[in-house]
Amino acid sequence: MKIKVGFGFDVHQLKEGHPFVLGGVTLDHHAGAFGHSDADVLAHAICDAILGAANLEDIGYHFPNTDDRWKGANSLTLLTHCVKLIEDKGWAIGNIDAMLCLEAPKIKPYIAQMKSNLAQAAGISTEDISIKATTNETMGFIGREEGVVAYAVCLIEKKV
Repeated sequence: MKIKVGFGFDVHQLKEGHPFVLGGVTLDHHAGAFGHSDADVLAHAICDAILGAANLEDIGYHFPNTDDRWKGANSLTLLTHCVKLIEDKGWAIGNIDAMLCLEAPKIKPYIAQMKSNLAQAAGISTEDISIKATTNETMGFIGREEGVVAYAVCLIEKKV
């Protein structure tokens, strides 16, 4: 068995009155992430981790923000596409570990649904996805609730 690890990172601005989508779940909050697609930083970081592990460029290469096809796109659709790209090269996801960094809202009530959504989009079990969260202790742009950050690592496996 051959394995590889990929790392993903994403950041988006938070804007008042904009939907806040994380892991395919719309959170109840006064502000949300803003971007070309639905700005789901969690799904985007996972996409980059998957693509990076398989040496397939990054999310911006596959879904450029200059392409109107991806304007307002559901990021779970992007995730499914990334998984298909690695599967076409003979790889399968082993597991995903993700970390969100935001001040509010608290995401614990949403984690089970996020894991379910991401697992379905990636074609894996919820047991193979970990989602954690932390704050930035009120420091910097995250602490001022101006943005949200996600980090992810992904293990992929290939039989040789």
